Amino acid sequence: MTERHKRSSRDGALASAFGGPIPELATKAMAPAVSTALRRALELRGFLAVVEDQVVRVRERVHRATAADRPLGDLTAADLCIDAVWLESALAARTAYIDALDQLLTAMPSQQPPGIDQLPPPTLTTVRTSPRLVRGGVADPGSR
Repeated sequence: MTERHKRSSRDGALASAFGGPIPELATKAMAPAVSTALRRALELRGFLAVVEDQVVRVRERVHRATAADRPLGDLTAADLCIDAVWLESALAARTAYIDALDQLLTAMPSQQPPGIDQLPPPTLTTVRTSPRLVRGGVADPGSR
């Protein structure tokens, strides 16, 4: 099974951000005029799907090795230590891919369809709430 067909923990966020299910987005990404953000997001998603599969495989291997019905003689600290290092590496990679995807989704322009009323951008104004202090006393709030 390729990473394109594997699920990832961020599929929902990607579908929401790009407006379609992952298989549809993957098809859309093959078009020449597709956004760079979609292509990059799907590439990161593929990396994430692979590393999440690795996390599951190591976790399942540890569960099998420590199952209650397994003979204690089959359990070795060396094997568990190696699995712990692999799991740590896979989880670190997973975190990095999730962070990269979240940064990409945060940096993207809004995907809202045209025609939806949006609030106008905020404007900055300066409001003086106290009179200005000048040498020798208090000046009139409106004076300069």
